[in-house]
Amino acid sequence: MLKVGITGGIGSGKTTVCQVFETLGIPVFYADLAGRFLMENDDFVKHEIGKLLGEDVYQNGILNREKVASLVFKTPTLLQDLNAIVHPAVIKYGQEWMEKQTTPYALKEAAIFFESGSYKEMDVMIGVYAPRKTRILRVMERDKVPQEKVLERMSYQMSEEEKMNRCDFVITNDDMQAVLPQVLKVHGELLLRAK
Repeated sequence: MLKVGITGGIGSGKTTVCQVFETLGIPVFYADLAGRFLMENDDFVKHEIGKLLGEDVYQNGILNREKVASLVFKTPTLLQDLNAIVHPAVIKYGQEWMEKQTTPYALKEAAIFFESGSYKEMDVMIGVYAPRKTRILRVMERDKVPQEKVLERMSYQMSEEEKMNRCDFVITNDDMQAVLPQVLKVHGELLLRAK
């Protein structure tokens, strides 16, 4: 089975593209959702986050995401330390998930494949591209945050150009070009490679 990574900057529309693959019967592992799940359900991860950011980031076992964001985006070293706790747990969880799949290929969606080095575990990488302005507007609307917050989050990610240059396939999700034909083309190529 082919292990396929799918990546793109914040607001590029990775989830939308993944949902199209899911309609084709391809399973998708969402790294962000897995991270959120582990931050609230994995005892080791919870313990380490409590040690790093203070026990009060959890209220009744539920992580106060706003408090975490306000702490880590002010102090880049805290963000690195948090990532050092969560990312290995997500990678391990993703590996276990991938081993259970039985389709010709499966997708693992993550924003920071190249930054974390986990792209090395994938056989193929797909990039989802959207222009910077489009991405900013999408995130402002989706997360109900001002432009400054979006730009701050973007500053922690690899440039979109570099990310796309490192991918085997690029799907453009710019609200102009239809996504479905692009996904179908990549799907066909991946099925051939998986034989």
